Amino acid sequence: MIAPVSVQEAFAVFEDPYNLAKITPAWLHFRILNRDLRMRLGAEIDYELRWLGIPLRWKTRIVEYEPPFQFVDEALKSPYLLWRHRHEFRPLLEGTAISDLVEYALPYGILGDLAHSVVVRRQLERIFDHRQRAVGELLRVGVGL
Repeated sequence: MIAPVSVQEAFAVFEDPYNLAKITPAWLHFRILNRDLRMRLGAEIDYELRWLGIPLRWKTRIVEYEPPFQFVDEALKSPYLLWRHRHEFRPLLEGTAISDLVEYALPYGILGDLAHSVVVRRQLERIFDHRQRAVGELLRVGVGL
C-alpha cells in the first residue's frame, strides 16, 4: 500500500506494538499480554487470540530493527512451524510504500498442507487485507502517531 505520510510517520504506527490490536480483525479477539512494551531489537511480544474459536498464544521476537525502514518479527511460539514477518517502509514522492512479507510453514506435513489450502491461506489473505485497510485509516486520521 502507499500511505500519504512520511516514512517516519508510517513507521511510528507500527513501532507502537499496541497498534497491532487496532489493525487486527475483531473476529480474532487479539490482545497483547505485555505491559509497557517498547519496540526494539530483541523485544518479545506475547499475544492471545482465538482462531476458529480455539484460544491460541503466540510469542514473537523482533530479530531485525532498522527504523524507519524495516523490522522483522519471528514467532518463538505459534501454531506455525515457521513464522517470519518482514515489515518494510520505503519513501516515495507521494508518501510511503508499506509492505509485508510473510514466510510461514504449517506443521503436520500433508495435513498441514490440506489445512493451508482449505482454510489458512484464505484467512491469512483476509487478515492482511483487513490490516491494509486499517493501517490506511490509522494513517489518514493520525491515530497512534
